[in-house]
Amino acid sequence: MKKRRNIFILACVLFGLNAFAGNPISPLSNNNEPSHKDTVKADLSKALSVNDSLIRFPAYDVYTDFDTSVIHVVEKMDLANFKDSIRILVNDPQYCGYTHPFKGYTTSNFGYRHGQPHFGVDIKLEIGDSVHAAFEGKVRIAKRNKSYGNVVIIRHANGLETYYAHLSKLLVEAGQDVDAGTIIGLGGNTGHSFGSHLHFEVRYKGMPIDPNELVNFAEYKLKTDTLVISRKTFDYASKRINNGGGSYAVKTNGGKGKPAYVRYYNVRKGDSLSLIARRYGTTVTLLCRMNGIKTTTNLQVGRKLKVG
Repeated sequence: MKKRRNIFILACVLFGLNAFAGNPISPLSNNNEPSHKDTVKADLSKALSVNDSLIRFPAYDVYTDFDTSVIHVVEKMDLANFKDSIRILVNDPQYCGYTHPFKGYTTSNFGYRHGQPHFGVDIKLEIGDSVHAAFEGKVRIAKRNKSYGNVVIIRHANGLETYYAHLSKLLVEAGQDVDAGTIIGLGGNTGHSFGSHLHFEVRYKGMPIDPNELVNFAEYKLKTDTLVISRKTFDYASKRINNGGGSYAVKTNGGKGKPAYVRYYNVRKGDSLSLIARRYGTTVTLLCRMNGIKTTTNLQVGRKLKVG
């Protein structure tokens, strides 16, 4: 009896869905064109599909995709036309607040080291120490990278992304939802790292932001509830480093007088295209395209290359 009742219920459900879809109830017109109801239904179905694919991810109104393979987002901020400031709420109780990734002392800050850009803050820890997600969000990247080593990248509802690099072990996977304080990995010394530490970055649409602007690393807490992003936030992008390392320079864009930021690197002894590409998170193909060279081109020491 129970089996018969279940079959009856299933039949009703299927009939209802079929009726909702309009198959037997909304016939085609005489000229074999879809009826108005069918057109509306198709448009609605398409809209729901698109919205569902976007709304599932944090900050879907800021980013156009949720790439789980590329470390840095391709669609970066347009600094040349960035005029208005952006206010980002970073301490919203609705999103579990903030947890310090690891309560260790800072060993290296945001800026340039020996002419090389360092776009994060390094925190001392030991191999195996627990590393926590700073904010609630969804894991976009959780994989091995030559430069970052084992790295986790989390996208947050306010549009920020936080990076946790050089881990010895990954404890989350791409697409996983995490809370502030979730253990996402264990401290390590993987990738381009000298000594165990956590490399922590904060980015907005691919552009690095000094973590010190929102975090007090000495007291392990946020400095502010609201982060204001303006052109000043990216002042580092216009500073030129003249000691043979990486640099940013400003030039006109297409002769129209609009500033565009171009990143350069001065080739040093022992460099190769693949090494430079890994260092700047790009590919040899893109380096060759930007500089009009071939993969077989010999790099002379002192040559200036566009790297981003």
